[in-house]
Amino acid sequence: MGWLSDRFAAGARMFAAFAVLSLLPVLALGLTLAVQYRADVKSRGIAAGSDQADVMARVLSETQLEGHDLSTGLNQAEADRLAVFAADEARSGHVRRLRLRDRTQRVVFADDASDVNAEPDDEVEEALDGERVALITRLNSDYGDTAPAGERVVEVYTALRSSQTGQAIGVLEVYLPYAAIENGLHAGLVRLYLTLAVGLVLLYLVLAGLALWVTRRLSRVAAQYQHLALHDPLTDLPNRALFGDRIAAAVAASRRHGTVAAVVLLDLDRFKEVNDTLGHHNGDILLRCVANRLLGAVRDIDTVARLGGDEFGLVLSGAGTPAQVAALLARITEAIEGEMELAGLPLSVEASMGVVFIPQDGETPEDLLQHADVAMYVAKRAQTGVVYYDCAQDDYNADRLSLVAELRRAFDRDELVLHYQPQVKQPTGQVDTVEALVRWQHPTRGLLDPDEFVPIAEQTGLIEPLTQWVFDAALKQLKIWHEVAPELVVAVNISARSLQRNDFPLMATDALARAGCRPEHLLLEITETALVTDAVRAAEVLHLLHAAGLRLSLDDFGQGYTSLGQLRHLPVSELKIDKTFVMNMLRNSSDAAIVRSVVELGHNLGMHVVAEGVETAEALASLLTLRCDVTQGYFFSRPMPACEVGPWLAAHALATEEPVLA
Repeated sequence: MGWLSDRFAAGARMFAAFAVLSLLPVLALGLTLAVQYRADVKSRGIAAGSDQADVMARVLSETQLEGHDLSTGLNQAEADRLAVFAADEARSGHVRRLRLRDRTQRVVFADDASDVNAEPDDEVEEALDGERVALITRLNSDYGDTAPAGERVVEVYTALRSSQTGQAIGVLEVYLPYAAIENGLHAGLVRLYLTLAVGLVLLYLVLAGLALWVTRRLSRVAAQYQHLALHDPLTDLPNRALFGDRIAAAVAASRRHGTVAAVVLLDLDRFKEVNDTLGHHNGDILLRCVANRLLGAVRDIDTVARLGGDEFGLVLSGAGTPAQVAALLARITEAIEGEMELAGLPLSVEASMGVVFIPQDGETPEDLLQHADVAMYVAKRAQTGVVYYDCAQDDYNADRLSLVAELRRAFDRDELVLHYQPQVKQPTGQVDTVEALVRWQHPTRGLLDPDEFVPIAEQTGLIEPLTQWVFDAALKQLKIWHEVAPELVVAVNISARSLQRNDFPLMATDALARAGCRPEHLLLEITETALVTDAVRAAEVLHLLHAAGLRLSLDDFGQGYTSLGQLRHLPVSELKIDKTFVMNMLRNSSDAAIVRSVVELGHNLGMHVVAEGVETAEALASLLTLRCDVTQGYFFSRPMPACEVGPWLAAHALATEEPVLA
């Protein structure tokens, strides 16, 4: 449960980080709003002072002045009225200082006689030009004022206009008290700060609550996805990825404490019969039952995993001696083989097991799985139940096993190559399909045919990356050829193991997408034997491939593995006669009869029929008589590198106007 506590700790850290980071923009928002409000209040204060000065200017122009240009000076009546007006405004506290200037900026009236000699101001010129000038300043702060600076005031300059002509006759310079405005600003700011504080706290609490909810939700979702990524959806057992981690942990514990552990690969015998007889649904029930029995038979410190299909894996930690492992495996065997009821029928299940020990049989998960796989296949072939890995076993000698490690490195060293063999349509001789055949350019053994390394790949889990490589390489080359032959098709052979994987169609369609090729340009050749292991699962995968638009061919047909009833339900468009029958048809009447029957069967089912292994003109003539659709073999061409395909087509002057490949 360590990973669970780690995830909660990570969630707590995420929430704390979000809480701190979200506080910063909230505080910045509050500060911005406060500054903006203060600036707005200040602007409103200046605007209010300006409006008050405008009213005062109109009152003076209409009631206190006689409308003449102030440059001629004030008469005694005007001076007296202004003195009374200024005194009243001063007593009421509405005005702190009042001056009248003429158009030359000379002070013609001041409520304070000492200000008669005040210096000119640029603001006066602006007011005479029709602008209203207002600013916040301090009393006696103008240039030329000799008294100490006083309180803060709104200093306003506005034009005095004649009530008769509307012309500017002078400028009113008035200083209005700012204290009331400032007090209002302060009170407003206090209210704003309180409102902001409450609002921002509520906002922060909402954000924090939302962050906490999202964090918990993400944590739950992450836990679900992590569980799904590491567990088999059918049995909820650890999957292959987690099984590899458990093996690595057992290896580390063995190194640390000097203990012995065991890894077991277990494959159910005759599971295909259950699926074929009782259906896929009951097969799934059987797998869940076996999973529960395995869990009940092992110890708490052991691991039970489902690796796919009917294959399970066990890690027996601290296994002790081989005798103790044997006793535990006997208990597991007894649990599995106990009678169960499935679909109302009594059923007994048997299993083949391959066993390896840590550290003597390997010290990496890859080596241990590879060796356990070898032992399991020996057990399955010999039907002995349990087989312990031995590097000296027949057909699994050290020399062959060394190829496994070399094959892993072959991907990185770019040692794999594809050769292509044309398929010739009859009777036109046109070539619209080439079969991609993988080869291994081994650094010391030379060019190896697929028979020498593909079975090893199938037995060690390397078949998936090998198939992926073939897809990518063949489709990349096909894309190049499509520049001159846009309808060319490439055929790729598919392993039996690939047909047991429900995600195999996705591998094929992803490869097509990467190469930019259409599905109809990829022909998948599946051998009859690939349908034997689990015909139901294989048929499901074939239907998925067909639904994706890929063409399917049944390769090596004629061995007798596929019944006619099964064949008519498979979405294949092509039958490919096993080459041994084609090569012997001129010497063996039985083989000739099989070839003739396959051609007729294929045509009756609406399929094309391909004969491979055509090595002589006589064999070709016989096939033409049988109206075989497509021929392939050494008579036309051996498999060749991609660079030779174009020249081969050009040299043979095909009957149709087929483009020459570069």
